[in-house]
Amino acid sequence: MATAQQPAAPVVSRGVEPLRAGKGTSFIWRKLHSLLGIVPIGAFLVEHIVSNFEALKGPAAYAAQVKFLNGLPLVRVLEWTFIFLPLIYHGVYGVYIWVQGKSNVVYYPWAGNWMYVAQRWTGLIAFAYIVQHVLRQRFMGVNLPEHPGAAFAKVQHELANPWMVAVYVIAMIAICWHFAYGVWLFAAKWGITPGETARRRFAWVCAALGVALAVMGLASIWAFVGPQFKNAPEEVAPISMMIATTEAISVQG
Repeated sequence: MATAQQPAAPVVSRGVEPLRAGKGTSFIWRKLHSLLGIVPIGAFLVEHIVSNFEALKGPAAYAAQVKFLNGLPLVRVLEWTFIFLPLIYHGVYGVYIWVQGKSNVVYYPWAGNWMYVAQRWTGLIAFAYIVQHVLRQRFMGVNLPEHPGAAFAKVQHELANPWMVAVYVIAMIAICWHFAYGVWLFAAKWGITPGETARRRFAWVCAALGVALAVMGLASIWAFVGPQFKNAPEEVAPISMMIATTEAISVQG
């Protein structure tokens, strides 16, 4: 009498390859998406975190930084060309990739799959946060390009809500992780780090970069919610204006 054979156990492979190239025109769009994530978006992220770090010096120093950035030549052209339009493309196409992608973490719980999932979710969090942040800080309420002295108080008022503090903290960590891993992916996909050894070593560099940016970003958030500059005035004169006023008084004296 024949006995039913048990089905063979499925062979589990190493999982989804994390460095998958697109096909046809999608290859170009993905390359552009990857490139824009580093330049100019990544460069802007680093600059933005460094600029916000000035908040640790107080409202006047923060106002001076906002005034300097908004005083750059052709600043509105630069803003749309190198910040807003690249962000829109990177974010929208990133959501498209997120919707189309499959992670298989349940069946193939390898590091590449988990990184793939984390990169997509942190990107979604980053995009949602950036949209609301730009709307609130750039296009709603006090016009900061015209009133840079109100920049510190405007952020402080927003962070008076504990829920917004939680949003800022979560978003900051997500954005820094997304960028750091994005740098690693960029180097791997563009052939900058060929081989497992080079990728593994560069992963430590990217991890250090992400941690450093996250620490600076979280410290900047603390500057707005901590006790040192509590209840900052609605508008202050930037340090450069204060120095100029002091020098003028000294000359008159």
